[in-house]
Amino acid sequence: MFFGVISDLIDTLGIASDPVVIIVDAAMPYAIFIVAFIALYYVGKQTAIPLFSRALQKRDIDEHARRPLLKASRFVVMFAAIAVAFGVAGFGNFLTALAAVAAAATLAVGFAMQNVIRNFVSGLFIFIERPFRINDWVEWDGNSGIVQDISLRVTRVKTFDNELLTVPNSELTDSVIKNPVANEKLRLRVLFGIGYDEDIEQATDIIIEEAKAHPDIMNDPEPSVRVTELGDSHVGLQSRIWIESPNRADFVKTKSEYVQSVKEQFDAEGINIPYPHRELVGSITVDEQTNRVGTSD
Repeated sequence: MFFGVISDLIDTLGIASDPVVIIVDAAMPYAIFIVAFIALYYVGKQTAIPLFSRALQKRDIDEHARRPLLKASRFVVMFAAIAVAFGVAGFGNFLTALAAVAAAATLAVGFAMQNVIRNFVSGLFIFIERPFRINDWVEWDGNSGIVQDISLRVTRVKTFDNELLTVPNSELTDSVIKNPVANEKLRLRVLFGIGYDEDIEQATDIIIEEAKAHPDIMNDPEPSVRVTELGDSHVGLQSRIWIESPNRADFVKTKSEYVQSVKEQFDAEGINIPYPHRELVGSITVDEQTNRVGTSD
């Protein structure tokens, strides 16, 4: 009698009494979700990610920069596939609740990870704007070195003393970055000091001739010399020269060789390069009784 009442109730409510049917009905939304997710993720992976990769290549973004961006795009495609699959499977209420939880979690994580997120966003700006690339020589806030690696959070710079600096990306985007090798040529300014009694024209000719004779100094633009200062003991002649395809090694080597050749030619021509000196005017008196030494102007 009891089972008859239950059977009548099931028939009245329209509920299937077959266990197989019940299991299939219960599992169907999950099966739809899995199939929809796999299909959507596959389509997104085969279409959206390649399109995004081609867009990065058109912007001439380096391979090291494309890798983390493509990895992030895969997470975006996966999240979008999950969200759409929830809707297709009829989990609308669950998706709404998940969105609310995700929003609250994002807010909490945002407060807890402000610096990490800030560095991440700064890394995106570095990848997009490209103020420097790997192997570039950069200077900022009194630091300098060669860029070894750029990630979404930090940039690694190798100093000229062979030290490795791990720099948060936000520090680089918030500072003035000097990139001497960003262009195809670099101008160097070298100051030479000669005595006040020396011939400025003769010294200028020597400085220019030595620049033209150096194989790594460009003739176009031509080297030039300007009188830039009148020091305590010297007249300052500033040489302005250009080098092509510069890097740190070329910069140091070329400047060293150029300064040495000018110094040698100055010596050969008898042009004096004075060094700072002070002349003291006055007298010294010695008191023999007290062994005190006094000075007077």
